[in-house]
Amino acid sequence: MPAPIRRLFVALTLCTALLAGATACGTGETASTRDTAALQAVPAADTPSPTTSAQRQKFAKTRFVANAGLAAGATYQWIVKPWKAGAFKKGAKGRKSALVKAGLAGAFTYNRLKAAQRNAQGDPALAKALAPLGSGIDALKNLPAKLRNGDDGAVNSFNDTINKVKGAGASAGAPVKDQVPSASQLAKGS
Repeated sequence: MPAPIRRLFVALTLCTALLAGATACGTGETASTRDTAALQAVPAADTPSPTTSAQRQKFAKTRFVANAGLAAGATYQWIVKPWKAGAFKKGAKGRKSALVKAGLAGAFTYNRLKAAQRNAQGDPALAKALAPLGSGIDALKNLPAKLRNGDDGAVNSFNDTINKVKGAGASAGAPVKDQVPSASQLAKGS
């Protein structure tokens, strides 16, 4: 068969198959009616939740450790480490990039510490240990802007708050280890 006739034959076959399929599937009901019926037929699944208070506390500690670890990792990787290397000083190579990353890391750290603070409310020991640090965590909110301006005091504030959160976690039986977040996590802020 020559190429144009072959293409015509393939096109005709495909059109016939599509037309036959559409005719066979048609039952007279609209797509929205089928979708609604399908949604009603499947019951909504409940979200799994811990059943005992011990499980709730364990999950609270786990979430606290994960969020605090990400905050600590971001602080060390993109704030403390570049600061110690002198990347924030005027005239330093890559200063702008380091300051932008530090600002993003500062916002990320604040976000994760607030999440860790909410997680700690699920465990009485953690809630008690973190209670005095609430104002210190809230004070970090405006520090990313100070980091971008090259304020060295902001670096110390981040580092001190992270160390206090780590100490509070350890005293409540939830030791926190640094976990460096990926660049995409840092950019998303969570």
